[in-house]
Amino acid sequence: MTFRSRRRWVSWSSGLALALACGVAAGEPSPPGDPLVVLLDQARLVRMPENVSTIVVGNPLIADVSVQSGGVMVVTGKGYGITNLMALDRNGKVLMTENVQVQGAPDTVVVYRGINRESYSCTPDCNRRITLGDMPLFFEQTISQTSSRNSRAQAGATGGFAPR
Repeated sequence: MTFRSRRRWVSWSSGLALALACGVAAGEPSPPGDPLVVLLDQARLVRMPENVSTIVVGNPLIADVSVQSGGVMVVTGKGYGITNLMALDRNGKVLMTENVQVQGAPDTVVVYRGINRESYSCTPDCNRRITLGDMPLFFEQTISQTSSRNSRAQAGATGGFAPR
């Protein structure tokens, strides 16, 4: 081992020790081993600790949070991946830290046609599903049909007519 490589290792291990010491000194809880798993386009209810003042989401493109009364927050899966979630009190003390992992729905069937991808929800029949990563034409056609259907349903509920 050369002096140069030893120095790099010592710097890295010293940095690790410093980071661990800072984490302990700050009283920050370490993230749990198992992440909170949320399905894409679905929500999970999570009980917050008492005295939460601020909620921080590492990447809101992966998961989003909505705070509800009664100490409950709704965590919604927005995109595939993993991010973190922290709850702080008014003094900035970390009360909770959680890894959030967003996964695809288990009933999804993915069809590849060369490099083009299409997703279907198969419960029990397979129908188009709006899913991140699908080829643009398939995605746009599916979202257009869904938007049209929603507009017609909303117009029907109010007694009006939806434009065609």
